[in-house]
Amino acid sequence: MPSPASVFRVFLTRWRSYKYRFVPWVALNVARNRRTLRHVPAGCCDKVIADAEVCSSLVPFFQHLFTSDITKQKELLSLLPSSTRAMYPAPDASHQQQCLQATLSANDIMYKSLGFSIDRQPSSLNAAGTGVFVSRGFVPKGALVSMYPGAVYQNYEPIFFQSIGNPFIFRCLDGILIDGNDKGISKSVYRSCSRRDQLGPLKMCDCTWLTSIPHNPLGVGQYVNNCSNERAANVCYQEFDVPDSFPVELRQYIPNVRYAHDVEGPLRCVVLVALRDIHCGEELFSNYFTLVQ
Repeated sequence: MPSPASVFRVFLTRWRSYKYRFVPWVALNVARNRRTLRHVPAGCCDKVIADAEVCSSLVPFFQHLFTSDITKQKELLSLLPSSTRAMYPAPDASHQQQCLQATLSANDIMYKSLGFSIDRQPSSLNAAGTGVFVSRGFVPKGALVSMYPGAVYQNYEPIFFQSIGNPFIFRCLDGILIDGNDKGISKSVYRSCSRRDQLGPLKMCDCTWLTSIPHNPLGVGQYVNNCSNERAANVCYQEFDVPDSFPVELRQYIPNVRYAHDVEGPLRCVVLVALRDIHCGEELFSNYFTLVQ
């Protein structure tokens, strides 16, 4: 039986990570941690880059991922219009091209497409657990760096049981919640919703962020740690509604799914955007709290 001291140490370790998501603690400590707050004059001013720029980053990168996996996309390609099929190489491409694609990991493709790659590693902060680092290349200011994955809940939908002890629930400005937990009930709910929305070979979201090797390496934004008075934020969260015009064959790389199937309107996503140039080896830090004045 574990001793009371060991139980207390485990509790203290979990509390140090969870406290930044505990609203009463945040309210009592705002004055002492003002550097961890991000101030915006109004909700409409929250976006660092335009939605069109987010799309112009995601679509070409997802197309690279799709092309690298073209031999497994044959059934899906057969269902797409000829104009869409013409954008991609034939699945029976040359042996040399197939060998090249087989050797490229998702992170390699990310590096070739975006000029940088990111990875989950132990955080440089004490007791912060896992963090996200720029492992290769260089991230310019204003670039899309990561995505916040998870099931998307409207503010009236049930999330009580999923929220217990869950430090990965992101609240949008309009009350929409994104559950980025890749374990327990949250994981089961996400997988269930993803299977519900799949139409034959057409996947409407990415489930691989629940694993250690995501097909879309951007989908690790829930592990970006909060900044501190010593470590300023170098990325910020930005809400992004996926437009209806987003290519249907590329939705399989979006690491978000609706909790309810009958919600109208675009799918809500959250991306992380660089606030400054970020160099190889740096850890990503965000502001967990945005104060709208």
